Amino acid sequence: MTEKEKAILGLEFVRGDKDLKARRDRSEELCFKLNNISPDELSKRSEIIKSLINNIGDNFCIKSPFYCDYGDYITIGKNFFANYNCKLLDGGKITIGDNVFIGPDTTIVTALHAIDPEKRLNGVMQYKPVKIGDNVWIGSSVTICPGVEIGSNSVIGAGSVVTRSIPSNSLAVGSPCKFIKKI
Repeated sequence: MTEKEKAILGLEFVRGDKDLKARRDRSEELCFKLNNISPDELSKRSEIIKSLINNIGDNFCIKSPFYCDYGDYITIGKNFFANYNCKLLDGGKITIGDNVFIGPDTTIVTALHAIDPEKRLNGVMQYKPVKIGDNVWIGSSVTICPGVEIGSNSVIGAGSVVTRSIPSNSLAVGSPCKFIKKI
């Protein structure tokens, strides 16, 4: 099994796979183009976003700057908004439902680096998927960690670090992010 196949399956793998690097390079180039186009050029922006994220629903707005690792592993529903400086680090799958709004400076991460120093120095890592349900509002400067699921109809407060899954219909805030009350 190749390192790319291991990565896609969520198994430990050693970074440096040439196919993965080629996909990251492609994504970096498309993000650069997107981040250097005038906000007035809506059709060009939309075209680049659709080239970057193949599986994106209707009625989306992504403000620049925007960054992702691949774009290949992101699925976004309809009526999506991502404010300035959104980072979707999609080595693993990132699935975002319908009617999701993401505040500025938010990062969603799927990469886990080895805790063991020897493994880490040898490039061993793993990807864990992130899933966000429908009708979710994520405040500004939120970090969502690998393997987290955020249930539908939830709100994540500004500055939160989401290290564990959040159930549907929840208000959750803090670092680490904790359930506050049912919505």
